[in-house]
Order: sequence, then structure tokens, then C-alpha cells
Amino acid sequence: MTTRHEPSASSSKGWLQDIYVKHTKKKKSIRNRVLAVQLSLLLLFFIWWEAAGRWKWIDVLLFSYPSKIFSNIWGNMVSGELWGHLGITVGETVVGFLLGTLVGTLLAVLIWWSPFLNKVLDPYMVVFNSMPKVALGPIFIVMFGAGFTAIVITTLSITVIVTTLVVYNSFNEVDSNLIKVVRTFGGTKRQVFQRVILPASYPAIVSTLKVNVGMAWVGVIVGEFLVAKSGLGYLIMYGFQVFNFTLVLSSLLIIAVVATAMYQIVVYIERKLLTHR
Repeated sequence: MTTRHEPSASSSKGWLQDIYVKHTKKKKSIRNRVLAVQLSLLLLFFIWWEAAGRWKWIDVLLFSYPSKIFSNIWGNMVSGELWGHLGITVGETVVGFLLGTLVGTLLAVLIWWSPFLNKVLDPYMVVFNSMPKVALGPIFIVMFGAGFTAIVITTLSITVIVTTLVVYNSFNEVDSNLIKVVRTFGGTKRQVFQRVILPASYPAIVSTLKVNVGMAWVGVIVGEFLVAKSGLGYLIMYGFQVFNFTLVLSSLLIIAVVATAMYQIVVYIERKLLTHR
């Protein structure tokens, strides 16, 4: 009689390890191909832009071209003029980004904790979120002065309400069965929040961080348009005023690079946070 042998635990473990290794390699390969295509498209765009500028296919006064823009950036870096403007804008953006996310998340916790407060504040948040923040900028300038504080408050006006609404909705979408289990074992509202609501909402909070990277830059640049005498937003406005569109595009390119770096930091935090969860 033929005896059927069950696979041993060690062989099963080795089989699963092989599958995991193949899966990891496949994901890495796909990620590398995506990155290669992205960089190729970016390179082709710059090559086309350079050729279009050199051969006058486009209006060079308005659109400039990459070599001229990079030369302008390098010159400002060497002279040291760029670093002061960059440091001011990045500092304002980081402060607005962190405060907007923190205050918005705390406000979401507060209105989740108090349904009565949620009903009171809901129409006000909706109305405030729909208001054009550029129109509020002059009010903030009069209230807080023409400086760092007014720019950060302008940024907060853009980031806080969106963060609150997104995070609060994620709290409400947590599986009610998980909450019932904690309640059944005598868990308090605080324990429900700490053990169920908050961990389940990590993805939404991190997604809000990603959105707030872009929104914080929008708030800071809008604020600098209105009031600043330094910063990348100031350079953009100054470039428009003197018809130096190379300076305008240089500032926009720097903003794109720094915003991308901030976004990648948030992606790294997301990966670590969700792995830990």
C-alpha cells in the first residue's frame, strides 16, 4: 500500500519563503520600471522644451528654456541669494503643514468625542471650507501683521478644515463590530478610541498628510503673494512685475523639487507607520 506523506513544516516554510521572495522581486521590478518610465518622460519633456526654446518654436520671453532656467538657479545658489528665500518658504510651509495636520486631527477627535459639538460646528466648517482663502488673506494680514504669522495662518485656513473633515469621516467609517467587541468587554470611550478608532484611521491620516503637502505650499505661496518681501512666492511676484519669466519658472521648478521631497518623506512615514500598525 502506498503511503501518502504530508509536507513537513520546514518544506512548507521554504515554499512560502520562495513565494514571498518572488513576490518581492516582482514588486521591485515593477517599481523600477515605473521609475524608469517616469524619468524618461521627464527627460524627454526637458529635451523637447530645450529644443523648442532654442529653435523659437515657443515664446522664449514667456516660457524660457531649461538650460537658461538651470543657469539662473545655479547663479542664485552660488551667489547665496537663493538660500535665504528658500529657507523662509520651506520654514513657513513645514510649520503650516505640521500645524494644519495636528490642529485638524485634534479638532476631528474633539467633534468625534462630542456629537453635540459636531452638530454645532458642522455648518460653520462647511461654510468656511467653501470660502476663497485668497479673500481671507488681507484680513489675516491686518489681524496678525505682514509677516510670518499671517502666512502661516493663511496656510492653516486651507489645511485645517480639510484635515478635520477627512479624518472625522474616517473615524465614522470604522467597522462598528470592532467597537461593539471592545464595549462588550467593558471598554470605555477612551479605550475604544485608542484601541480601535485611531489605529483604523492611520491610513486616512497619512493620506491627509499627502494632501496637506500640496495644500501647505498653496497656502504659503498665496500668503507670500500678498505680503512677503522674501521667499519663493515673492520671487515669483517680482519676476512677473519685471517680466523676468525665467526667474518665475526657476522658482516654480524649485517648489516642485522641494514639494516632491516632502511628499517622499510622507510616503516613507506612511510605510513605517502602517508596517508598525
